[in-house]
Amino acid sequence: MDFTPVIAQAWGTLGWFIPLMLLLGLLKSPWAKGQIGELLVRLFAHWQLDKQTYRRLHNVTLSTPDGTTQIDHVFLSPYGIFVLETKNMSGWIFGSEQQPQWTQKLYKRTFKFQNPLRQNYKHLKALEATLGVNPEHLHSVITFIGGSIFKTEVPANVTQGIGFIRHIQSFQQPVFSEAEVDALLRTLQTGRRAPTLATNREHVQNLKRRSDPTAERQCPKCGSALLIRTVKSGAKAGQQFLGCSAFPKCRTAQPAVALTNSD
Repeated sequence: MDFTPVIAQAWGTLGWFIPLMLLLGLLKSPWAKGQIGELLVRLFAHWQLDKQTYRRLHNVTLSTPDGTTQIDHVFLSPYGIFVLETKNMSGWIFGSEQQPQWTQKLYKRTFKFQNPLRQNYKHLKALEATLGVNPEHLHSVITFIGGSIFKTEVPANVTQGIGFIRHIQSFQQPVFSEAEVDALLRTLQTGRRAPTLATNREHVQNLKRRSDPTAERQCPKCGSALLIRTVKSGAKAGQQFLGCSAFPKCRTAQPAVALTNSD
């Protein structure tokens, strides 16, 4: 009996089934979810924010004392500079402004992730250094894409879906002239790292280095080494933090988890 037709049919079925399964697996990966979330935000901004009023840059990589930081979206306007961090997550979200880590509950599974407000704080400081602007004119905005539900009260600048549009548009007091906005845009375009694969690879390597507890880290203020220290007394006794080796001349101190996970 000739099984050639059966084998050919089975092979033809596998020919589209295997690529389909690989594609579905890729779409479920954290990288793909992040890319999809950022694309949706770009589309929302394109449709809802006037291009002449809000100048935009996406995927902005800036140099920092400890390597690089990567910003999802920057909107420059007469009403301030809005720094947007995108999270493509589903499930229940628990967190407060002061907590180092937030919680995602997805069915019976629980995941911890860095407080996005703390993550975005590093982005704001990098922009402040690059642009030389008053930090009061920099505004942190977080948006969750993907059907997540906040189960705790969150600040007004933590939004869902197109909520970031309404939050940005709520600022109506001009702080920059049109010429100043143009100048800031040119400065940022010049000061950012080239948006290439090489830049992205370097940034990923910096993230891996910062997540390595044995790797040396630099103080963002003075450039000296940051050392892991332990609180010796008080309510936080036993907790670890990163302190500047130039202490007491430099008193920089950072939560260990914030520096380790920040991008």
